[in-house]
Amino acid sequence: MPKVMLGMSGGVDSSAAAKILLDKGYDVTGVTIKMFSPGDIIGNEKDMKTAKGDTEDAIAVAGKLGIEHMVLDFSDEFRKYVMNDFIQCYLDGKTPNPCIECNKHIKFGKMLEIAEEMGFDYIATGHYAFNEYDEEKKRYILRRPADRSKDQTYVLYNLTQYQLSKIIFPLSTYEKSKVRAQAQLAGLENADKPDSQDICFVPDGSYGEFINKNCSETIEEGNFTDTCGNILGRHKGIIHYTVGQRKGLGIALGKPAFVISKDAGSNTVVLGDNDMLFSSELIASDVNFISSDFPSEPMKVTAKARYNQKDEPAVIYPLSDGRVRVVFESPQRAVTPGQSVVFYDGDIVVGGGKIV
Repeated sequence: MPKVMLGMSGGVDSSAAAKILLDKGYDVTGVTIKMFSPGDIIGNEKDMKTAKGDTEDAIAVAGKLGIEHMVLDFSDEFRKYVMNDFIQCYLDGKTPNPCIECNKHIKFGKMLEIAEEMGFDYIATGHYAFNEYDEEKKRYILRRPADRSKDQTYVLYNLTQYQLSKIIFPLSTYEKSKVRAQAQLAGLENADKPDSQDICFVPDGSYGEFINKNCSETIEEGNFTDTCGNILGRHKGIIHYTVGQRKGLGIALGKPAFVISKDAGSNTVVLGDNDMLFSSELIASDVNFISSDFPSEPMKVTAKARYNQKDEPAVIYPLSDGRVRVVFESPQRAVTPGQSVVFYDGDIVVGGGKIV
């Protein structure tokens, strides 16, 4: 009977995943990862109770299903690879996606390492994604799940061939409604628990407050300018803005204004009209390819530069320094340094990289 270490967040997805794995005959142990202490995060008392309650929910589900449960403290690694990266990206004028770093270094990095040390055959999570070995390609591939509305492959493009050989995604063929039905059928108390929408360590969305609390650097005010360099006003620090932002700028120009770009070197936030936000190409670094090796020739794909965007036709041009140039068939809005671009071939994840 294969032994599986299942990441359990306390939500309905990972809880239903545990039931599905048990029904398939796996020997399941639930693991909740401690990624930070309440003092690390910004939030009200309700947020603090929610973080604690998630672990309690995971323990309760494990007890209901009769499986072992453990709490693993990865807070040092989480601070190093996720929180510190999040802070530094904002200081550098970029907009990070911490879920991608967490998946890369924590959920499919450190957790797999510990699972193997403890003698587990596989790890599993409640992500909506599908992986399998392709005999023709002689490699593992990652596909979009049956429930395209819950597709989480965008945040999984960093997975390696070895990791894919050790991962089970129990929810790959399930619609969300059927996942909840599985949890209800098993009598799990969190079957109707709402999905989490926030960054776990900034539950109230106050990114600037979190960075100010956890950063030794002083966040300086600077200038808003137009695209010609003319000063329009003062901003409260570049960490408070992202490309495409319109609300909360704190400046009135008599017409709608959007953040076009940020320059950490000059501490400048450039404002402009909405049509200035569109661009047809980008450069991506830290590229990982799943369905093939790094291409030697241009490759036609569909690609998306944000989690909630629809992927659009594009061509990948490999560069000699290991980066890629991505040219879209039609201009894309608010391409943002620090976010990721992910490439697809139909349902198959080709790979992805970080926008520079």
